[in-house]
Amino acid sequence: MSETYAKRLSAILLDAVTDKDPQMQEQVCGALCDFGESKPAEVLSACEEHLRLHEKLAHPYRTIILRAMEIVVSNHISELDKDTARAIILLASNEMTKVKELVSDWQQAASSVLVAVGRRFISSVMEELLSKFQPGLLPHPCTVHTLASLSVSNVFGVVPFLTSILSTMLPMLGAAKHDSMKVVFCCALQRFSESILEYLANLDQAPDPTVRKDAFASDIFGAYDILFHQWLQSGGAKLRLAVVEALGPMSHLLPSEKLEEQLPKLLPRVLAFYKKHTETVHVSKSLGQILEAAVSVGSRTLDIHLNSLLAALHAQICVPVESSSPLVMSNQKEVLRCFTVLACCSPDRLLAFLLPKLDTSNERTRVGTLQVLRHVINAAAAQMEVKKPVILSSMKLPLLDTNNKVKRAVVQVVSAMAHRGYLEQPGGKAMVEYIVQQCALPPEAEIQKLGADSEALAADSVRAISVSTLYLVSTTVDRMGEVLWPYLLEFLVPIRFTRALSPLCRSLVHLAQKRQEAGAHAPLIQYNGNVHLPSPYAITTRLLVEHCGPGRWWRPQLCLLQAVSSYPYVGDGRGAASLRLLNVLHQDIHPALGQRWVTAIPLLLEHLDEYSEETLSQKEWEEKLLVFLRDSLAVVSDNTWVCHLTLEMCKQLPNYNGTPLEKNFLYKCVGTTLGAASSKVVRKHLRELLETARYQEEREHEGLACCFGICAISHLDDTLAQLDDFVKSDVLRKSAGIFNLFKNRSESEANKVRSALILCYGHVAAGAPRELLLARVEADLFWNMSQCFSTKVLGIKVETQDPALRLSLVQSVCMATQAICSSAHGSSFHLSRKAELVAQMVEFIRAEPPDSLKTPIWKKAMLACTYLVTLEPALEEQVQADLIHSCLHRVMAVLPEPEEGDSPQEVSAAPTVGGDPQELLLFQSLYLDTVQVLKDLLTSLLLWNMTPLGLQVMVEHLSPWIKSPRGHERVRAVGLSACLLQFFLQHLQISALVPFHNLGLLIGLFSPRCADLWPATRREAVSCIHSLLYLQLTCVGFSRDYQDDVAEQLLSLKDGLVHPDPAILFHTCHSIAQLIAKRLPPDQLINLLLTLFESLGDPDKNCSRAASVMINCLLKERGNMLQEKVPEIVSVLRSKLQETREEHILQAAQHSVFALATHHCASVVSNLLGSPLPFDSHTCTLWRALALEPGLAAQVLGLLLEKISKDVLFEESQAFLLSSTPDRVATLLPLAATCALHEVASAPASGPAVLELYPQLFVALLLRVSCTMGVQPPRQLQAKERRSASSGLASRSLEPCSSAVDALQAVLVRGGNEDVVQCMELDGGWQLLRTSAGHEEGVTRLASAMAKFAGPRLPLVMKLLFTTQSSMYEVQRVTSTAFLAE
Repeated sequence: MSETYAKRLSAILLDAVTDKDPQMQEQVCGALCDFGESKPAEVLSACEEHLRLHEKLAHPYRTIILRAMEIVVSNHISELDKDTARAIILLASNEMTKVKELVSDWQQAASSVLVAVGRRFISSVMEELLSKFQPGLLPHPCTVHTLASLSVSNVFGVVPFLTSILSTMLPMLGAAKHDSMKVVFCCALQRFSESILEYLANLDQAPDPTVRKDAFASDIFGAYDILFHQWLQSGGAKLRLAVVEALGPMSHLLPSEKLEEQLPKLLPRVLAFYKKHTETVHVSKSLGQILEAAVSVGSRTLDIHLNSLLAALHAQICVPVESSSPLVMSNQKEVLRCFTVLACCSPDRLLAFLLPKLDTSNERTRVGTLQVLRHVINAAAAQMEVKKPVILSSMKLPLLDTNNKVKRAVVQVVSAMAHRGYLEQPGGKAMVEYIVQQCALPPEAEIQKLGADSEALAADSVRAISVSTLYLVSTTVDRMGEVLWPYLLEFLVPIRFTRALSPLCRSLVHLAQKRQEAGAHAPLIQYNGNVHLPSPYAITTRLLVEHCGPGRWWRPQLCLLQAVSSYPYVGDGRGAASLRLLNVLHQDIHPALGQRWVTAIPLLLEHLDEYSEETLSQKEWEEKLLVFLRDSLAVVSDNTWVCHLTLEMCKQLPNYNGTPLEKNFLYKCVGTTLGAASSKVVRKHLRELLETARYQEEREHEGLACCFGICAISHLDDTLAQLDDFVKSDVLRKSAGIFNLFKNRSESEANKVRSALILCYGHVAAGAPRELLLARVEADLFWNMSQCFSTKVLGIKVETQDPALRLSLVQSVCMATQAICSSAHGSSFHLSRKAELVAQMVEFIRAEPPDSLKTPIWKKAMLACTYLVTLEPALEEQVQADLIHSCLHRVMAVLPEPEEGDSPQEVSAAPTVGGDPQELLLFQSLYLDTVQVLKDLLTSLLLWNMTPLGLQVMVEHLSPWIKSPRGHERVRAVGLSACLLQFFLQHLQISALVPFHNLGLLIGLFSPRCADLWPATRREAVSCIHSLLYLQLTCVGFSRDYQDDVAEQLLSLKDGLVHPDPAILFHTCHSIAQLIAKRLPPDQLINLLLTLFESLGDPDKNCSRAASVMINCLLKERGNMLQEKVPEIVSVLRSKLQETREEHILQAAQHSVFALATHHCASVVSNLLGSPLPFDSHTCTLWRALALEPGLAAQVLGLLLEKISKDVLFEESQAFLLSSTPDRVATLLPLAATCALHEVASAPASGPAVLELYPQLFVALLLRVSCTMGVQPPRQLQAKERRSASSGLASRSLEPCSSAVDALQAVLVRGGNEDVVQCMELDGGWQLLRTSAGHEEGVTRLASAMAKFAGPRLPLVMKLLFTTQSSMYEVQRVTSTAFLAE
């Protein structure tokens, strides 16, 4: 980069300094500094030239440029040449003194440039500054300030000039009139003094080692005299504080005799500033320097003022420290420095002042005193060496203090003592115990309730700082090894140190490893009569199970397995820490454990690292620890050692009464150790456990039972013997006399004992060797369970209603039957008590309150039944039905928690488990477990009859809930059905082709549910149909792994069922029906249809409509196969219409009869004609449905015409013997056909068909009218009318001639000849047509109207009428002649 370019770029940046945006100004300053990193000389020259040429540039912009110059100079001072430096010095000096007024930022920036240059070019800078520092004239304040700053930044360069500077300055002090100038002089004297002291302290490095303090003494004292006697007396607050700051370093330069002379006046004046100023850090700093100077000259004045000094300093240290106030914290550091000085010169008087203050009521006083004590222990270690016993003795009261801030201060004192050898003295162990106590603080004790004016605790709590302190002194202070080892072992067992287990273990691991390095094969623990050290058994129990309770001198708490088991992550991961300590101590616990633990413990630690407190499976973790314990016992293989360990564990059981989880695990450990013990020891301890157990605590039952179960693995006979003896003892016996009842324990207490014993038998069954179990299960286990569950009062057997006792029996039966099933011969085992046990479980299920799921009794009872039903013998059919019904009734009735998408009715009916998310989680978990158990139970029952009939029986049990009006019941029932079908499909063994005779019934049950209101039900319904289609394929010989394209398409339709749009939903249902139609055997079609017809009345209208869609689809696709089933289908449709008036069912029936008629028109017409006359509205509806399509309507009309024309129209009979003329009675079939024709022609859609057959219809009906004049209805219709009349019920009469006229009118209207109908109506033609007297007149009027309004139709009509001239009925010939004549 060329020099010209650098100047131009610098000029551009300098011109941009005047931008009005402050942010832009800062960016320009930064850019200049960055550019100066690569081109320092060019940038500095450009800046100097810019300022020199722009005299009128405002001082804020000049300040920015000077700041940039100072940064560049500081970073590149070694690269500056002399000429550039000289130019910068002149510029900065001129900028600094250009105006007399103080412009702080501008002048300070210029001063900083001079100081930066002066680090290398001190002579040039001093020459410039001294030229403006002339005798007799007050210099510019910035000149003095720059000299002061320069003296600090370049001590060796400035101090040689200070003699002349001080001699020149001294006269100026008297000439200064303004406080601001005096403050500048005070600051300069302070800096000059500090520079001189630093120079004298480093004479070996100084350029002039001949410089002595005496050379400055007279000038400094002269200045001191003015500052102390004049300025300190009369100046303002700021000046007085500046004077005090200066007096500190100046005191070191005063002649010793002058200092001694001034101290009596100086010390009180400085102490007085504590009362006058709030920011006292400068006072404390100056006081510390004065005290150091006084001590250095051996002043006796300090003794006189010592009390006042201590009191003032102590008051300062007791000021509450605000974490956000650095000045207060700095002040405390300076005050502690003062205490250090006093401790070195008067340790006795200092301690005499401090130690009594540890026994005051003021918290701040106690905390401040402890802070001072900690500081002097560290800072004045030599002087405090002989005071160690006194200091240790004085700590007794602070150790008892309960205030958290005091505790924290005490911990800090103990830490200092540890580093200085105090804890090796008598009484030092009390300090160690105190630290351990604080490590064991419970969480609630860490936060102290404070008043509004009190200081809040720091972020690091008492326990946290104690934990770090214990680990620090254990690992970094070598001399503490002998103090802490093996002393810390004594804290492993007592209950009050439970929370300290993790830090204790970490410290002990470190100490033990150091001792192992020192002596690899020596035992770590040397007892040598030390009764306070816990035994190896106590350590193992503590570090393996965690004890609690009183011992001899210690109160053992949870053993380590408990620390490692129940809560391995709490207390900073005490589980891992305890395991590591066990690993280190293996040699001292038992020599044989080393090799085993070296491999096993790292695996346990690795398991803990893989999980967290939230993800760790407690059951799995406890099982790993029990395996670890069992393997350790096997490795030791020492009966005496095992017995001692067992005894130690049993001793600790009473100490767990407040911690049931931990006690339960300890019970498991006891059972594990007993498993490795001798038979004699097992019997003794099991009896003691039964006698001492706290049966009133139900949560303890599980632990006791687990102990017996684990023990039974190795000692089944001994375990059962002890249980039997205890059951036979008086503990459960009720008195035979009523007057002695009150002498026995209460019923509630006895129930709790029985509950625990039943649970013990269950766990014994679960743990017993399978080869021994089957022989003992009925006689020793189930019999004793029954004895414990029921009791006799006055000779009467009474079963308890205690829920806890019931739950224990259910759990035990469940465990015992599960154990039987898992044995090698379980499948062939004959359980004679099976029916009795199942009945008992069913009774428990029924006794539980409905609509709720608050206890696991349902789940456990059903699980027990699941295992029971798999055993021989098979259950009777009724028992099986009762079991299924009871389980379904309970599980289906449980109301779920409301979910998104539930109907308002479902939400309002849902129970409120509570606002606690934990309770809701437990409810959901228990419910899901219960449903899974129900599935297992139903599949186990299905295994007894793996046939289509057996499957149908199971589904029939579910059918009421599949059709339930409650959504949650439907979704559960269909889900269970899907599970059963899938299970049946997977386990079905086909040895020969068998018909799946109930396929249609099952598909008909599930297919309407594809449109259920609940999406989950729809999905499960499709799964059911999918499984049923594959079952059909399997039954007809397809392999199990065969993939059917049609069946697989069902699964792809599930997405369409989720869609809320009804059109899409029903279209999907139609597609499902098409797929079913492709795979359904012909013989199953009618069953499917009949089942779907039943679903038309489903309370869920969506399902009803879906059934309709599927019926129509099936009739369309496969209706040609239903010729023989038409009567049955028509009958069902009629009955459905009679059952309901729902519009969608009416439409469904119409569509169904229409679809059926497209395949079997004649059969449908024939069956409909067989409907009772007169046709009811439902039959009329079906007739009108046949007119929906013109082609079909034409067929129907043709068939009806045939019935009207070819059958006998009436019959003649004499009602009475004396009657001269016989009565004419209409025949039934032509009459029904006439009525049907009227209904078909009344439908608007029949218009095209009527036009097509218009001549035939007109002629046939006209002749029908003529033949039915005076004809009576059929005999059965007359009888029906008479019965209706006698019963008072209204009945619609059916007159043959009128029905024919009505049909003729309907044909005329539908054929477009409404004018003919109206003309006849106006002329009374229709009435004439009905009567014998006026019939011919009516016919002529009809012919006239036809000629007038329907001329084009007449030729065909007349042609047909000509053919009737040869009719066998005279009346027809007369009618045709009359019409033709007209």
